Formats: sequence, C-alpha cells, structure tokens
Amino acid sequence: MKTLTKIFLTSCCLALAVSMECAAGKPVQNRMDRSRLNIGAYHLRPYATSEQHISDVADCGIDFIVCMQDDRTALDLFAKYGVGAIVTGVLPGWWGGDGDNAGTFESTHPMSAYEKVAGRFADHPAIWGIDIGDEPSAVDFPYYGKVFERVEELFPNQFPYLNLYPNYASIAANDGTQTVNQLGTRSYAEHISKYVTNVPSDYICYDFYVYTSTVPRAYDNLRIVADACRDNGRSMWIVLQVNSNKPELWITPNQLRFQAYTAMAFGAENIIWACYTAGWFHNQVLDEQGNKTEQYDKLKTVNAEIRRLGDPYMKYRRLSTAFVGFDGTEWLKGVDVPTVPALSDGVFADLRTEEGTPLVVGSMENRTGKRQHAVMVCAADDPFDAAPQQHTLVFKASGRKLTVWGTEGRLTVKKDKEGVYRLPLPSNGALFIEAK
Repeated sequence: MKTLTKIFLTSCCLALAVSMECAAGKPVQNRMDRSRLNIGAYHLRPYATSEQHISDVADCGIDFIVCMQDDRTALDLFAKYGVGAIVTGVLPGWWGGDGDNAGTFESTHPMSAYEKVAGRFADHPAIWGIDIGDEPSAVDFPYYGKVFERVEELFPNQFPYLNLYPNYASIAANDGTQTVNQLGTRSYAEHISKYVTNVPSDYICYDFYVYTSTVPRAYDNLRIVADACRDNGRSMWIVLQVNSNKPELWITPNQLRFQAYTAMAFGAENIIWACYTAGWFHNQVLDEQGNKTEQYDKLKTVNAEIRRLGDPYMKYRRLSTAFVGFDGTEWLKGVDVPTVPALSDGVFADLRTEEGTPLVVGSMENRTGKRQHAVMVCAADDPFDAAPQQHTLVFKASGRKLTVWGTEGRLTVKKDKEGVYRLPLPSNGALFIEAK
C-alpha cells in the first residue's frame, strides 16, 4: 500500500508541475538535451517496466526508449531515473513495410486524426518525442512534411520522431507510376534528398543492421546521410543492432564498438540500439521474462565508452570522413569513395597506423567557430571481431596543442624528436583528438 501511495503521489506531483508550467506560459520544450550525444534503445515491453527494470535502463547508459507505451506509472519512473520516452501508439501508426502501401498515407491518415488525439493528450515530463511512423516511401514524404509540422504545433513539448529505411531497401524501377517498392525512388541518395526537401526535421534518423547486411553498404549509407546532414544543417541519428538476426549469434562488445565508432566518425549525434526487449531478431538485452542476458553488460560497457568520448566530441561537428588504409580489403567494395594511405587534412598530417591497417577518420571543427579542429578515429580492420589486434596510430600536428580522449578517458600524449605522435589503438577502438 505504501508503494502504491508513493507512486500515486509522485504521479500527482509530476502532473501538477506540468500544469503549473503550462499555466505560467512556459512549456518545457526540447526535453532531449541535444547538446550531448544521446543513447537510446528500442522497446521496453510491459514485462520490463518495474522500478528495478527502469533503474537498470538508466544504469546501462540509456537516455531514452523508442516505441515506449504511454504507461503513466512507468513514465513516472522514467522521470525519476532521468530516462526519456518516445511514445508510440499515441498517434496513428504507419510503417512502409514492403512498399505495398506507398502513396496511401494521406488518404488513410487525415490531419483531423492527429488533431483529435492532441485534444485529449495529457502531457508528461518523461515524454520527449512522439512516434509518427517508420520507414515511409518517398512517395509519402510531401504529406509527411505536413504531418511533421502539424505535430510540432499540436505537441509543443515533444518532437515528432520519424525513422527512415536503410539503403538495402528496394528501389523503384522508375519514378513515375510505380509505387510498389520501399524507397519510392531510383536510388537511396534520391530518397534522402526528397526527405530533406519535404520533411522539415532538424535530424535524419535511419536504421542499419550491418550484421544482417554488409560493411560496404553500411559505409555508403553513412556517407549519404552524413553528407545530407552536414549540407542541410541537420543532425544524424542512427539505429544500430545490439541483437542478432540468427539465434546462435551474439553481438560482441567489439561489434558494438565498430558500429558506434564508425557512426561517430561520420558525425552521428544520436545512437539508438535495437532491441532492449523483444522487438525483432534474437538475443535482446533482456529476455522475454525480463531477465538480463549477456548483452546487458556488453552494452553497459560500450555505452560508458561512448559517453566518455561523447562529451568532448559533441563540441565539434563533422566536416568530412576519410577511409585510410583500405587498399587490399573488401570493406569498400562497391562504395564510390577513395581510400588514402594516410590522412592529411590541413591540421593533422600523415595520420595512419604503423601497420597500415584500415581507419575511418572524421575531420571535425568546433561548433563555436573557434580555431579548433578534431578527428574521430575508429580502427576498422576487424568489423566482425574475428582476429582483433593492437595497432599504433601515428600522426603529426605541428603548432597545435593536443588533447586526446580514449574510451577510458583522457590520455597522455607526447611527440618524438621528429614531431610524430604515437598512440595505442586496438581493433574497433576509438580515439578523439582535439587540436587547439
């Protein structure tokens, strides 16, 4: 009875706080702190919404849950532990699926349906965003743009959440009458371009599950979305996999690192893991009884590493990404980008590993416009965690004061008499290096 009373009083206090803010004309906007790198996860099923479960979500380093149900008792606990929710089922749902429904979004989802829901929606401080759909066809982007704008008006304290297909979705045979396809365009680049033209989000979010696809396709997808974000002033959000499409396989910590750190080398500002509880695939972070699997500790470890790098990383924005040392590998097969033996970007010179192994390197500039530069370096020689090795990163940075961040925190760095810096870098590891 004491527990129930406490939950009731907590709920009343939260509701009163929201009511007072609205009455004062000061709505709580932008509940997601976009100045930091946020880490999310898909799905927290009802069997995993006890206080201990939600405390565990926070301890795992997860900032928000996507596709959360509008469960007020659970949301009160979210608020208590500082976890945000992107709620699903509040607004009319939409999924592009295999493309059979392309072009029907407007006729089946009139604007009045969104307005009707808004009229009876009760706000909650843990609700950061509201799901408005998943993987729509480009045929439906024009109407999605209108829905996006109207949802922003109707729900001023939440952002509309919309996730896009990856580049392995099917494309149209033509751009005229055919709509039975997933992307609704003749190429993935065109799909993203049409999204930018029609949907006024300040982010682009897409999912890519590299261990169900290929590494070159993952790089190509990153390149297309990251360039669109840079060129149009949007942030890149990406959904990655902590689970696996085969029940006999378990994603390793190094495979988590590979996905996250290559995404960061392309400027990702939001990393979302699929799935925390049952959603799709196998071997989630929690099993179907709500018990932790081996993925929990793996994810907690890697999320903590991402957080350590993310603090300095988010002071910068991506300019470009280079593939260093990929000659003789299969990792760029079919990707229309060159590889270089070493990176020289005007601040860092001759950046490579002594062993000549692959690196994905993001060149970045300080968001304030100050004369500060940085690189996000990921050792990309072993994406399947088959034979991890220790490498040595070497480079020069003449006339600059360096600050180096590793996955365990700040590192000491010294240059030799030739002006060369050397730093240890394991397979799938990462370094963030600031040059001031």
